Amino acid sequence: MVIDKKYCMSSFLTFRYIVDEEKVFSENLKHKNITLYDEDEKLACDSAEEIDNAIKSQLSAIDLSDAGILLSGGMDSAILASYMPKGTKAYTAKCSAPNAVDETARAKKYCEIYGLEHIVVDVGWDDYIACMDELMLNDGCPVFANEPQVYALVKRMQQDGIKKIIYGDNADMAFGGMDRLLSRDWTYEEWKERYTFVQPQKVLKEYEDMDAVYRRYQVGDYVDYIKFLNEVFASSSSAAYINSFEYANIKYFDPYAKLKMGKPLDLERVRNGESKYLIRALFKEKYPQLEIPEKIAMARATDYWLRDWGGPKRSEFKENCIEGMTGEQKFLIYSLERFLNLIDNHDGDSMR
Repeated sequence: MVIDKKYCMSSFLTFRYIVDEEKVFSENLKHKNITLYDEDEKLACDSAEEIDNAIKSQLSAIDLSDAGILLSGGMDSAILASYMPKGTKAYTAKCSAPNAVDETARAKKYCEIYGLEHIVVDVGWDDYIACMDELMLNDGCPVFANEPQVYALVKRMQQDGIKKIIYGDNADMAFGGMDRLLSRDWTYEEWKERYTFVQPQKVLKEYEDMDAVYRRYQVGDYVDYIKFLNEVFASSSSAAYINSFEYANIKYFDPYAKLKMGKPLDLERVRNGESKYLIRALFKEKYPQLEIPEKIAMARATDYWLRDWGGPKRSEFKENCIEGMTGEQKFLIYSLERFLNLIDNHDGDSMR
């Protein structure tokens, strides 16, 4: 391992995780990047029926009597809900903030159709503050806005006696759900500008350009954005769930993680409004009486929660660096500064 704070800060702001596992903030804080299954381990599915059979087969091999499910208002978790035993507890987060996205009504419909017990977990800024430090130290990296919310759900599930969690995070990567990122063929420079979460040079006094990571996916003047999403985005997305699951020492399973498309993704269908067209077909089989829900990212209320935050004060950051930033971007910067303070305030023996 190599201590390289400049690289780690820059990588986290750019990609929401540290791409190089050998580079760390501190020798006591090793981080782990997530790959649930290699490509040759995944099951190829080219129809709604094949996805249905693959999910059914995987879940039938698991004792679901002590399982709960993370349920949003979207298609992916709604489909998984259809396989769960009647009476299974289904957990939906609701952010405690004005005008926050609320998926609870739609999730409740799924529960009513399949006889699940719906449990709404209110998540506020206090819940974020209560667990952020522990989650960051557990992973050796700052967190992004999904992670504390997932942990709040996990803690409630544990209180209810849940021993394992069923969730559906990987369908977007497997079946073409990132419609905005798949909306066009991107040149290399366009993709780098589009995907970067926070540009390190706008925030940090000393930073490292993350061009070397992007270069791995360059194809001439363009970029292999599908491979990029399946590797870089998938790793950061999975970490938001798995860090919380592993810190809470609870079993977890995502049936979509072991699936892939056998045939190339039909980008024309995605770009004409049919993102995840195989998942859409399966959702209609499971919920013929409901409209297909449009994609909504996991609800967070970072715009509201960080509306009065004045920005970072540490010497690593430029002054007034949060001007014009979204709440999600502010949270990444807030999390990074909080993590750097943690490193300063813990000696080697107490970090883990």
